Amino acid sequence: MQLEKYIDFTCLKADATRADIEKLCDTARRRGYANVCVNGAFVPMCAELLKGSGVGVACVVGFPLGAAATEVKAFEAAKAVADGADEIDMVMAVGALKEGRLGYVADDIRAVGKACGKTLKVIIEECLLTENEIAEAAEICAASGADIVKTSTGFSRSGATLRAVEIIKAHCGNCGIKAAGGIRDAETARRFIAAGATRIGASAEL
Repeated sequence: MQLEKYIDFTCLKADATRADIEKLCDTARRRGYANVCVNGAFVPMCAELLKGSGVGVACVVGFPLGAAATEVKAFEAAKAVADGADEIDMVMAVGALKEGRLGYVADDIRAVGKACGKTLKVIIEECLLTENEIAEAAEICAASGADIVKTSTGFSRSGATLRAVEIIKAHCGNCGIKAAGGIRDAETARRFIAAGATRIGASAEL
């Protein structure tokens, strides 16, 4: 297993500086990671620094709460792609899912997918969901055009769990799975991959 090709190397902290992002990109280029994952303001910088490196740029949308209006999420995604993003990591409308407004959740995902036209990951924030809701979220993602179901933002109560990855895998159809939040070493990353993850989000160099 070439672990590096699974890694979205991530810096989403509120106090991130240009120096932090430059270091992120330098490490990702040196290690041959799949992507860097950043907030929208840093997408142009990352796209320029990583040009020709084979490392992509992923950008978060509706982050970290998922509670922005659909139109705002769609605009944010389109702007990120225009600035050079290769992938979009959007946060699902978690509250709407828990209320049972499943049509809204699906339409929210479809709108962002249409706006970006790129690989779309949907963050379901598993720590806020029951096991049944995790399954439901994975099914909606699969039916709404998501490419990858992502476990967590890393900004809520807790991060990825192996149990959630197992549930997502059983319900996400042909979608990939990104485990993110609290994965800080290579051994843990490999356990998540063995459970079904096809991508790993990590802010620590693995």
